[in-house]
Amino acid sequence: MRSGVIAQKVGMTRVYNDAGEHVPVTVLRMENCQVVAQRTHEKNGYTAVQLGVGLAKVKNTSKAMRGHFAAASVEPKSQLAEFRVSEDNMLDIGAEITAEHFVAGQKVDVTGTSVGKGFQGVMKRHNFGGGRATHGNSVSHRSHGSTGQRQDPGKVFKGKKMAGHMGATRVTTQNLEIVSTDVDRGLILIRGAVPGSKGAWIVVRDAVKSAMPDNAPKPAAIRAANKSQASEAPAAEGAE
Repeated sequence: MRSGVIAQKVGMTRVYNDAGEHVPVTVLRMENCQVVAQRTHEKNGYTAVQLGVGLAKVKNTSKAMRGHFAAASVEPKSQLAEFRVSEDNMLDIGAEITAEHFVAGQKVDVTGTSVGKGFQGVMKRHNFGGGRATHGNSVSHRSHGSTGQRQDPGKVFKGKKMAGHMGATRVTTQNLEIVSTDVDRGLILIRGAVPGSKGAWIVVRDAVKSAMPDNAPKPAAIRAANKSQASEAPAAEGAE
Protein backbone atom coordinates (compact mmCIF):
# COMPACT_ATOMS: atom_id res chain seq x y z
CA MET A 1 0.00 0.00 0.00
CA ARG A 2 1.57 3.26 -1.18
CA SER A 3 0.94 6.80 -0.09
CA GLY A 4 -1.40 9.01 -2.06
CA VAL A 5 -0.82 12.66 -2.93
CA ILE A 6 -2.51 16.03 -2.49
CA ALA A 7 -2.97 18.10 -5.65
CA GLN A 8 -4.78 21.26 -6.66
CA LYS A 9 -7.41 21.22 -9.39
CA VAL A 10 -6.46 23.60 -12.20
CA GLY A 11 -9.38 22.91 -14.52
CA MET A 12 -10.37 20.81 -17.52
CA THR A 13 -9.02 20.64 -21.06
CA ARG A 14 -8.49 18.02 -23.72
CA VAL A 15 -5.56 16.20 -25.26
CA TYR A 16 -5.23 14.05 -28.36
CA ASN A 17 -4.14 10.43 -28.38
CA ASP A 18 -2.14 8.65 -31.07
CA ALA A 19 -5.31 7.88 -33.02
CA GLY A 20 -6.20 11.58 -33.22
CA GLU A 21 -9.13 11.25 -30.83
CA HIS A 22 -9.60 13.99 -28.26
CA VAL A 23 -9.62 12.90 -24.62
CA PRO A 24 -11.23 15.15 -21.97
CA VAL A 25 -8.91 15.48 -18.99
CA THR A 26 -8.80 17.21 -15.63
CA VAL A 27 -5.48 18.91 -14.83
CA LEU A 28 -4.15 18.59 -11.28
CA ARG A 29 -1.05 20.41 -10.09
CA MET A 30 1.33 19.07 -7.44
CA GLU A 31 3.58 21.63 -5.81
CA ASN A 32 5.91 20.99 -2.89
CA CYS A 33 3.99 17.96 -1.58
CA GLN A 34 6.14 16.91 1.38
CA VAL A 35 6.05 14.35 4.17
CA VAL A 36 5.38 16.19 7.42
CA ALA A 37 5.07 13.32 9.92
CA GLN A 38 5.12 9.54 10.30
CA ARG A 39 2.79 7.18 12.14
CA THR A 40 4.38 3.95 13.35
CA HIS A 41 3.16 0.77 15.03
CA GLU A 42 5.37 1.37 18.06
CA LYS A 43 4.04 4.86 18.76
CA ASN A 44 0.62 5.06 17.10
CA GLY A 45 -0.50 1.46 16.51
CA TYR A 46 -0.59 1.80 12.72
CA THR A 47 1.67 2.91 9.87
CA ALA A 48 0.92 6.04 7.86
CA VAL A 49 2.46 9.22 6.55
CA GLN A 50 1.15 12.76 6.85
CA LEU A 51 1.59 14.92 3.77
CA GLY A 52 1.40 18.67 3.54
CA VAL A 53 1.01 20.92 0.52
CA GLY A 54 0.60 24.63 -0.15
CA LEU A 55 2.31 27.45 1.70
CA ALA A 56 0.60 29.03 4.70
CA LYS A 57 1.50 32.36 6.29
CA VAL A 58 3.31 31.96 9.57
CA LYS A 59 1.10 34.59 11.24
CA ASN A 60 -1.97 32.51 10.33
CA THR A 61 -0.46 29.27 11.69
CA SER A 62 -1.06 28.32 15.30
CA LYS A 63 1.87 27.96 17.66
CA ALA A 64 1.30 24.21 17.98
CA MET A 65 1.32 23.74 14.20
CA ARG A 66 4.43 25.92 13.85
CA GLY A 67 6.19 23.54 16.20
CA HIS A 68 4.84 20.57 14.26
CA PHE A 69 6.28 21.88 10.99
CA ALA A 70 9.53 22.95 12.65
CA ALA A 71 10.09 19.42 13.92
CA ALA A 72 9.88 18.20 10.32
CA SER A 73 12.05 21.09 9.04
CA VAL A 74 9.42 22.05 6.45
CA GLU A 75 7.62 25.31 5.75
CA PRO A 76 4.09 25.71 7.15
CA LYS A 77 1.54 23.96 4.94
CA SER A 78 -1.99 25.05 4.19
CA GLN A 79 -3.36 21.52 3.67
CA LEU A 80 -2.60 18.26 5.48
CA ALA A 81 -3.73 14.71 4.75
CA GLU A 82 -2.82 11.32 6.18
CA PHE A 83 -2.36 8.18 4.09
CA ARG A 84 -2.14 4.64 5.39
CA VAL A 85 0.96 2.86 4.04
CA SER A 86 2.61 -0.49 4.54
CA GLU A 87 5.85 -0.62 6.49
CA ASP A 88 7.95 -1.22 3.36
CA ASN A 89 6.46 1.91 1.74
CA MET A 90 7.19 4.30 4.62
CA LEU A 91 8.61 7.66 3.52
CA ASP A 92 11.20 9.83 5.24
CA ILE A 93 10.11 13.10 6.81
CA GLY A 94 10.81 16.02 4.51
CA ALA A 95 10.77 13.96 1.31
CA GLU A 96 8.89 15.55 -1.57
CA ILE A 97 6.62 13.44 -3.79
CA THR A 98 6.63 14.32 -7.49
CA ALA A 99 4.14 13.76 -10.31
CA GLU A 100 6.06 10.65 -11.36
CA HIS A 101 4.33 8.90 -8.48
CA PHE A 102 1.63 7.84 -10.98
CA VAL A 103 2.16 6.34 -14.43
CA ALA A 104 0.12 6.63 -17.61
CA GLY A 105 -2.74 4.13 -17.76
CA GLN A 106 -2.89 3.64 -14.01
CA LYS A 107 -6.25 3.63 -12.24
CA VAL A 108 -6.69 5.96 -9.27
CA ASP A 109 -9.34 6.95 -6.74
CA VAL A 110 -9.90 10.70 -6.47
CA THR A 111 -11.50 12.43 -3.47
CA GLY A 112 -12.63 16.04 -3.30
CA THR A 113 -15.41 18.34 -2.12
CA SER A 114 -18.08 18.59 -4.78
CA VAL A 115 -19.28 21.94 -6.13
CA GLY A 116 -21.99 23.43 -3.89
CA LYS A 117 -25.34 24.05 -5.61
CA GLY A 118 -27.43 25.31 -2.70
CA PHE A 119 -31.07 24.32 -2.13
CA GLN A 120 -32.35 22.36 -5.13
CA GLY A 121 -35.55 20.57 -6.06
CA VAL A 122 -35.94 16.84 -6.57
CA MET A 123 -35.66 17.00 -10.36
CA LYS A 124 -32.14 18.43 -10.20
CA ARG A 125 -31.09 16.78 -6.95
CA HIS A 126 -32.46 13.24 -7.48
CA ASN A 127 -33.30 13.18 -11.20
CA PHE A 128 -37.07 12.90 -10.64
CA GLY A 129 -39.27 13.04 -13.72
CA GLY A 130 -41.64 15.70 -12.41
CA GLY A 131 -45.43 15.92 -12.74
CA ARG A 132 -47.61 16.17 -15.82
CA ALA A 133 -47.31 19.25 -17.99
CA THR A 134 -51.08 19.55 -18.53
CA HIS A 135 -54.37 17.70 -17.81
CA GLY A 136 -55.19 19.69 -14.71
CA ASN A 137 -51.69 20.13 -13.28
CA SER A 138 -51.27 23.81 -12.50
CA VAL A 139 -48.51 24.35 -9.91
CA SER A 140 -46.97 20.90 -9.38
CA HIS A 141 -44.92 20.42 -12.55
CA ARG A 142 -41.60 19.98 -10.71
CA SER A 143 -42.81 18.79 -7.30
CA HIS A 144 -41.93 15.42 -5.78
CA GLY A 145 -45.52 14.31 -5.17
CA SER A 146 -46.54 12.15 -2.24
CA THR A 147 -43.94 11.54 0.48
CA GLY A 148 -45.63 8.73 2.39
CA GLN A 149 -48.60 6.36 2.76
CA ARG A 150 -51.77 6.49 4.86
CA GLN A 151 -52.40 6.40 8.61
CA ASP A 152 -50.17 3.34 8.63
CA PRO A 153 -47.22 4.04 8.96
CA GLY A 154 -48.36 7.62 9.45
CA LYS A 155 -44.94 9.18 8.95
CA VAL A 156 -42.32 9.98 6.33
CA PHE A 157 -39.51 7.43 6.32
CA LYS A 158 -35.98 8.62 6.99
CA GLY A 159 -33.88 8.96 3.86
CA LYS A 160 -36.83 9.89 1.65
CA LYS A 161 -35.58 11.70 -1.44
CA MET A 162 -36.82 15.27 -1.19
CA ALA A 163 -35.68 18.79 -2.04
CA GLY A 164 -32.76 20.11 -0.02
CA HIS A 165 -29.13 21.13 0.05
CA MET A 166 -27.14 19.78 -2.87
CA GLY A 167 -23.38 19.52 -3.33
CA ALA A 168 -20.52 20.70 -1.08
CA THR A 169 -19.97 17.14 0.19
CA ARG A 170 -16.93 14.88 0.22
CA VAL A 171 -17.08 12.71 -2.90
CA THR A 172 -14.80 9.88 -4.07
CA THR A 173 -14.71 8.84 -7.72
CA GLN A 174 -13.08 5.47 -8.29
CA ASN A 175 -11.12 3.95 -11.17
CA LEU A 176 -10.22 7.11 -13.05
CA GLU A 177 -7.40 6.73 -15.55
CA ILE A 178 -4.11 8.62 -15.53
CA VAL A 179 -3.60 9.94 -19.07
CA SER A 180 -0.15 11.45 -18.59
CA THR A 181 2.07 13.36 -16.17
CA ASP A 182 4.36 16.37 -16.54
CA VAL A 183 7.13 16.14 -13.97
CA ASP A 184 8.76 19.50 -14.77
CA ARG A 185 5.51 21.42 -14.19
CA GLY A 186 4.13 18.98 -11.60
CA LEU A 187 0.95 18.21 -13.57
CA ILE A 188 -1.24 15.11 -13.51
CA LEU A 189 -3.79 14.63 -16.30
CA ILE A 190 -6.77 12.43 -15.37
CA ARG A 191 -9.36 11.26 -17.88
CA GLY A 192 -12.82 12.71 -17.26
CA ALA A 193 -14.19 14.90 -14.50
CA VAL A 194 -12.94 15.12 -10.94
CA PRO A 195 -15.09 16.26 -7.98
CA GLY A 196 -14.36 19.77 -6.82
CA SER A 197 -14.23 23.33 -8.12
CA LYS A 198 -11.24 25.04 -9.70
CA GLY A 199 -8.55 25.65 -7.13
CA ALA A 200 -9.86 22.94 -4.79
CA TRP A 201 -7.50 20.51 -3.08
CA ILE A 202 -7.84 16.94 -4.34
CA VAL A 203 -6.61 13.68 -2.82
CA VAL A 204 -5.38 11.06 -5.31
CA ARG A 205 -4.72 7.46 -4.27
CA ASP A 206 -3.98 4.15 -5.98
CA ALA A 207 -7.26 2.48 -6.94
CA VAL A 208 -8.45 -0.10 -4.43
CA LYS A 209 -10.43 -2.04 -7.06
CA SER A 210 -7.71 -2.20 -9.73
CA ALA A 211 -4.20 -3.64 -9.72
CA MET A 212 -1.31 -1.22 -9.51
CA PRO A 213 1.04 -1.25 -12.55
CA ASP A 214 4.36 -2.99 -12.14
CA ASN A 215 6.27 0.10 -13.27
CA ALA A 216 4.77 2.32 -10.57
CA PRO A 217 7.61 3.63 -8.34
CA LYS A 218 7.86 2.20 -4.85
CA PRO A 219 7.69 3.41 -2.16
CA ALA A 220 7.07 6.65 -4.11
CA ALA A 221 8.55 9.01 -6.68
CA ILE A 222 10.35 11.31 -4.28
CA ARG A 223 12.74 14.21 -4.43
CA ALA A 224 15.47 14.22 -1.79
CA ALA A 225 14.74 16.26 1.33
CA ASN A 226 16.35 19.68 1.46
CA LYS A 227 17.67 19.21 4.97
CA SER A 228 19.68 16.16 3.95
CA GLN A 229 21.26 18.10 1.09
CA ALA A 230 22.04 20.99 3.41
CA SER A 231 23.73 18.67 5.93
CA GLU A 232 25.89 17.09 3.24
CA ALA A 233 27.17 20.45 1.96
CA PRO A 234 29.01 21.52 5.17
CA ALA A 235 30.51 18.06 5.47
CA ALA A 236 31.94 18.34 1.99
CA GLU A 237 33.37 21.80 2.72
CA GLY A 238 35.01 20.50 5.87
CA ALA A 239 36.61 17.65 3.98
CA GLU A 240 38.11 20.09 1.48
